Amino acid sequence: MLRGGLIGCGFFGAIQLEAWRRMEGVEIVAACDLDPGRAAGLAPRAYTSAEEMLGREQLDFVDIATRPDSHLELVRLAVAHKLPVICQKPMAATWREAVEMVEAAETAGVPLMIHENWRWQPWFRAAKQILERGEIGRPVAYLFRSRKRDGLGSSPYSHQPYFRQMPRLLIYETLVHSIDTARFLFGEIESLLAQARRINPLIQGEDQAQLLLAHRDGPRGVIDGHRFLNHDPAGPSLDEALLEGDEGYVRVLATGDVYLNGRCVWTNQVQVGYRGDSARAVQEHFLDCLRTGRSFESGGRQYLPTFAAAEAAYLSLTEGRRVALSELLADLRGGG
Repeated sequence: MLRGGLIGCGFFGAIQLEAWRRMEGVEIVAACDLDPGRAAGLAPRAYTSAEEMLGREQLDFVDIATRPDSHLELVRLAVAHKLPVICQKPMAATWREAVEMVEAAETAGVPLMIHENWRWQPWFRAAKQILERGEIGRPVAYLFRSRKRDGLGSSPYSHQPYFRQMPRLLIYETLVHSIDTARFLFGEIESLLAQARRINPLIQGEDQAQLLLAHRDGPRGVIDGHRFLNHDPAGPSLDEALLEGDEGYVRVLATGDVYLNGRCVWTNQVQVGYRGDSARAVQEHFLDCLRTGRSFESGGRQYLPTFAAAEAAYLSLTEGRRVALSELLADLRGGG
């Protein structure tokens, strides 16, 4: 039985806790939140101080589900206690902090994984298998359409109202999922061009964006997103996807159903958990890697190119040009 401590008991912390409770061989024995009322009742013991929790509890890992500006400090605290970390995305507040998180964990020899659940949605796993079997030939192009109707009106993003004050929003919080899924499906991203705007005047960040991505020796893709409309038909996925090769195409609907050349080849029948039970899937992967020593799919260093792509999008918006990810990744220290 692995014993975990949860730091952050807000909207997504509750989703992760629900998944932990349905898994075998693991127990969240302590929960921490600045609001004592949110932590109370979620685990056998509740804290308002992460430092106190890590000092008192005998833990095997830490699950960080707080806002990104706290991630670097909390990762440093966890690795000082030699505790493996699974940390919610966005990875960090800035590119430099993301790099420092990775370097802190690697220097201490402590496993660090980013909780990136999109690639674990079962419809994208099914699509990956189709691509690997060569059923659409050589990938040529793709399109992700990210939609959710919660950005309208005077009280947008009701589940996570702090979104309204974030200077970087849609790309940083939402489209980074699609970026990482594109990496999962098609390999490393070489360069990126972005355009974005703010439609709702009551928020600070961007709420509509289009990204044009080029993969190394791979396809060209478009990620198109806003949060003013739901997909039709709607379903558990925020993304619809069209993946095209030189011998066919795959279409992933928001329902989770997967079509190959117009024929349904995978029907989504997952009825529990978050978006295809993807939170549980990524958390099971984390535990499996802790037990076996295998590498994480989204380990800290492995996830840096995803975070770099989001950072490159904002640099593209500022400078009005296509940005090569090598501009950000070139100065990384080796390791991991």
